[in-house]
Amino acid sequence: MQTILPARALPAGLAVAWLVGAAAAVQARVNGELAARLHDGVAAALISFAVGLVVLLSAALVDSRIRFGIRAIRAAVGAGELTPGQCLGGLCGAVVVATQALTVPVIGVALFAVALAGGQIVGGLVVDRLGLGPAGRVPVSPVRVVGAGLAVLGMTVAAADRLTAGTQVALLAALPAAAGCAIAWQQAVNGRLSAIGGPAAASLMNFVIGFAGLLVGWLALVAVRGIPAPPPHAPELYLGGLLGIAIVGLGAIAVRWVGVLLLGLGIVAGQLVGALLLDLLLPAGAQLSAATVAGCVLVGLGVAVAARPTPPGPGRAGWAGRRQSRRARNS
Repeated sequence: MQTILPARALPAGLAVAWLVGAAAAVQARVNGELAARLHDGVAAALISFAVGLVVLLSAALVDSRIRFGIRAIRAAVGAGELTPGQCLGGLCGAVVVATQALTVPVIGVALFAVALAGGQIVGGLVVDRLGLGPAGRVPVSPVRVVGAGLAVLGMTVAAADRLTAGTQVALLAALPAAAGCAIAWQQAVNGRLSAIGGPAAASLMNFVIGFAGLLVGWLALVAVRGIPAPPPHAPELYLGGLLGIAIVGLGAIAVRWVGVLLLGLGIVAGQLVGALLLDLLLPAGAQLSAATVAGCVLVGLGVAVAARPTPPGPGRAGWAGRRQSRRARNS
């Protein structure tokens, strides 16, 4: 059964998705600086998850609604409303971090971001089509495909001056693309968890699972490379966990209003605009380029196109209706 997304929810949902993307851009800057100080990206992500987990556990101790939400999710799993696998969305964050550590030294940050966003957008189309998210089944219409294509093109244009080429690079880029598909699935199941237990309970489950996955990976790296540098004393470098709580919680709310694809498109747009503003206000590294601005415009256009309602007429339903009419006439 197809669920029609409420038209009134689209502006609010896209605004929340944009805020999630902007927060993700700030989080990337904070965690990137922490990783540079530690010389270990996985350790930086582990610290970020640990901060968020401590905050959420502390909140659960004083807020009975979060504990009730966790019990409601467990009851839903026991009753078969949720599968145990739908509670493991937090592992996708660990997968993204591991993929980043494996591929960025070879393919660069720009191509990693493009491949990740591309996988997330394509995954959003598939997840919406299968009806895995709380918004129900949303068909793959030409409008949505064009919007998704414009967003991927915008990401590519924004990173054009920093992309590299080569067979090895192309093969490694498939890993972040697959991780992007995993993020789309995570957003879908987080929306289901939030619908049952609330966004805070969904965030807590994500942080527990993600922290456990990252801890296993970090311990394996420590066995090979040794203990990283001691954590820095700058408190602002530990804000990534708080931003992560907002990203997961707000994303779990917005996906119920706009679906997985539009959530992903809004997040990509927010990330690009947030990164652009950071480069303008707090420059670090490469200077802002015209390609980045053009990419932002293309991504914004893609979001606007994909958010348009599918017009009635010769779409899938129209052609199906015509086939049924022909069958009726021939019988």
